[in-house]
Amino acid sequence: MHHSKNRIITIANQKGGVGKTTTAINLATALAAIGEEVLIVDIDPQGNASTGLGIDRKDRGVSAYDLLTQNATVAETVRQTAVPHLSIIPSTMDLLGVEMEISGMSDRVFKLKKALQGDDAKHYDYVLIDCPPSLNLLTMNAMAAAHSILVPLQCEFFALEGLSQLLETVGQVRDSLNPTLDIQGIVMTMYDARNNLALQVVEDVRSHLGDKVYRTLIPRNVRVSEAPSYGKPAILYDLKCAGSQAYLQLASEVIQRERNRKAA
Repeated sequence: MHHSKNRIITIANQKGGVGKTTTAINLATALAAIGEEVLIVDIDPQGNASTGLGIDRKDRGVSAYDLLTQNATVAETVRQTAVPHLSIIPSTMDLLGVEMEISGMSDRVFKLKKALQGDDAKHYDYVLIDCPPSLNLLTMNAMAAAHSILVPLQCEFFALEGLSQLLETVGQVRDSLNPTLDIQGIVMTMYDARNNLALQVVEDVRSHLGDKVYRTLIPRNVRVSEAPSYGKPAILYDLKCAGSQAYLQLASEVIQRERNRKAA
């Protein structure tokens, strides 16, 4: 079931520790598990998505850095992961210097978009971009390249504050760089059903953003946080755990939203 056009989804939140990379890895794995061809582009210099998918630092010769500096193509940077149908363009620490290198160029915000427009990116059904936890030039590149944005949001008291800044940035990107950019959805992460505050936060966010918030809640889950140290997505490490099941559910919501969008 190949579509003429892949869907590029940027996973962004300028706050760290909200479950961004975990969401990128497990959503990608869940989509791959149902037969979609998926590519993760890891543009976070910390490279947690690359590590969490078992790509050894020694095997990251050509990376997202080379993609952004136009020294390599998608085909030259891509690595197959241990998950069938799931590939990754790994991150290296070189990305820390990429802003300085491209900041003087007129197309500095469109480097990733250009790289992902080549034929070698076309055969993926989904391209998920994992961003650094800041609204810097790397994240701007990811937003300029994307069809939509998926925002992981931790169930905590100040959730809405950080979100409003991000939504404002998305609005600016839409106005100036990428007029068709939309919000795929907001996923509430690190949810603890025994915690009254968590319930309150979810209700709060839903009352502000309605349907933009996915129904799926990603629970706090020990197995999910253990998985990366084994270089495996939680879904491979322990399919039965609550966290893995939640990410499978999230994947079906993402696909349903894409279907509705196509139908519209």
